[in-house]
Amino acid sequence: MRPVAYLTCALALTTPLWLAPSQAADDALKIAIGQINNWENQPPTLGSQVGIYKKLGLTLESFGTQGAGETLQPVIAGSADLGVGVGAGGALRAFSKGAPVRALLPGFTGTGDLYWYVKADSPIKSLKDATEKTTIAYSTSGSSSNNIVIAFIEELGAKGKPTATGGPPGTLTAVMSGQVDIGWSAPPFGLKEIQEGKIRIIARGSDVPSLKGQTVRLVIVNADALKQKHDAIMRFVKGWRETVDWMYSDPQAIKLYAEKIHSTEDLIKKSITDFQPKETLQSDRYADVDGIIRDAVKLKFLDQPLSKEQLAEFFQLPPK
Repeated sequence: MRPVAYLTCALALTTPLWLAPSQAADDALKIAIGQINNWENQPPTLGSQVGIYKKLGLTLESFGTQGAGETLQPVIAGSADLGVGVGAGGALRAFSKGAPVRALLPGFTGTGDLYWYVKADSPIKSLKDATEKTTIAYSTSGSSSNNIVIAFIEELGAKGKPTATGGPPGTLTAVMSGQVDIGWSAPPFGLKEIQEGKIRIIARGSDVPSLKGQTVRLVIVNADALKQKHDAIMRFVKGWRETVDWMYSDPQAIKLYAEKIHSTEDLIKKSITDFQPKETLQSDRYADVDGIIRDAVKLKFLDQPLSKEQLAEFFQLPPK
């Protein structure tokens, strides 16, 4: 056999091995996660840690942001394929202005997980004690915490000055140092300080009647990525749902999460029971879409309601 023919034959024999499915490279997806250490935002990170996405042929590159405003930016720009923990109002505002974002899945339903607190020695006992000069924290513009603070004022008649403070750790520092009067947080962050008597809860997101039972945070996707990486993103959806089921059925999930955030398993279990039961992470439906749109208009995230065609375009929901 001539050398060229021998080389061709050798390549023909070895190429199938190179391309065997077990050796093929995973599809990579970039995920921006607002408040990356929150329990409800753990499916990408914990799921990757235990190999759920790997078996689906995916490698996730996750990075944290301070909230919805910072999460939306990379998704709109296309430097991230997906965003997690984005307030529905902020995402709708971006979509209505032509940004290439779509809702892919419900991220969190209800508002009982977010709470507002003061230092233990603060004279503020409830939102009724706030004045026009009282600073009330939220994370970033367009976040669900931003939505709730606006609703405290618009719907509950509370007084105060909405103030962006980023994530829970920075917010706690601002409150304890007297820079902000009323801080915001999401459990389990802050529960230790509550138990130690350093801070007091004065309000919860569930105090706003219109937001109860409503899908308030979303998993969003870049519209171009949804087209170009459709198969990979559908596998991400499958992995997300599988991870949520695992998080609520396997004690290892709580153990790994407690280690990750340097907390105790007992505190995590209490946090999940009191603030984040499994139904809050349901991904079967967008709850109370009419209410989502109504509140987005009322709270000035939208200038007017979306049309049926726009709603169908924005609210994607892959079937199980």
